[in-house]
Amino acid sequence: MKKTNSRRTFLKNVSLASISALALSGCVGNELERFVRCNFRELSEEEKARVIKGLEADYRERYGMEFSIGSEPAMEGVQFAYAIDLSRCIGCRKCVSACVEENNPSRDPQVHWTQVFRMGKEKRIDFENSTLYYDPEKVPEKDHFYVPVQCHQCKNPPCVKACPVKATWQEPDGITVVDYDWCIGCRYCMAACPYGARHFNWGAPGLAGSEINPSMHYLGNRLRTKGVVEKCTFCIQRVRKGKNPACVDICPMGARKMGNLLDQESEVRFIIENMPVFVLKQELNTQPRFYYYFGEKRVADPLRM
Repeated sequence: MKKTNSRRTFLKNVSLASISALALSGCVGNELERFVRCNFRELSEEEKARVIKGLEADYRERYGMEFSIGSEPAMEGVQFAYAIDLSRCIGCRKCVSACVEENNPSRDPQVHWTQVFRMGKEKRIDFENSTLYYDPEKVPEKDHFYVPVQCHQCKNPPCVKACPVKATWQEPDGITVVDYDWCIGCRYCMAACPYGARHFNWGAPGLAGSEINPSMHYLGNRLRTKGVVEKCTFCIQRVRKGKNPACVDICPMGARKMGNLLDQESEVRFIIENMPVFVLKQELNTQPRFYYYFGEKRVADPLRM
């Protein structure tokens, strides 16, 4: 059987009867198994363990190093939320680099789950007149401030509604995830996301061993194949083990906060209740769990988008 590059092409050219015949004949290889595998939510714990063991073996053979792929479920009583103090962000983009090192995106072409926009103070928050690619000698720059953007983990996510094959969904802890083996690369979710937070993988992983983070989560930073959509998961491989996302830990100014919205003692809950927080594009009713605020000197009118 001719190999194909995407689940969409495979399903278009191969009938269900052909798949069944191959399965019965014992000719189901890793590639075919990936295409006919059940959605992650439908796998039993034994099936998940078998799939993960196979992935770890494949990665080990390919890169010559050990990998650990988890499938930790959402913790009870947890709703993750994120807050950024724009008065502290200096636009250094260390968060971008940390995200790349942690989450194994493509380097060529580059895929960035986290992006930082440079704004002019006189223009306030204005993405149409912002700059994503800037290279000053020093940051922060005079008369500028910076607005990081990544997945907002919306409570009412339009991307989930747009997916025709249910490859993306929202977990009980508020993190929206993607089953890469079910994604057909149609990019409907990208069109639906008002924050530009979903990214299409135009190239195969192609990472060297030294570039790979071997500590992974099945629904997070495991290596993706060419032709799927990926996104920030709040570093699901970290937060479900009680750690901060990589971008939070790396921020030299402490501008980024992450915590449990349901925990009244959490810092992020305190910020939301006591600071003048706002979300982007509030009028769309996506209900982001990604909040912005100005903890110090107010440098912009957040209501002017």
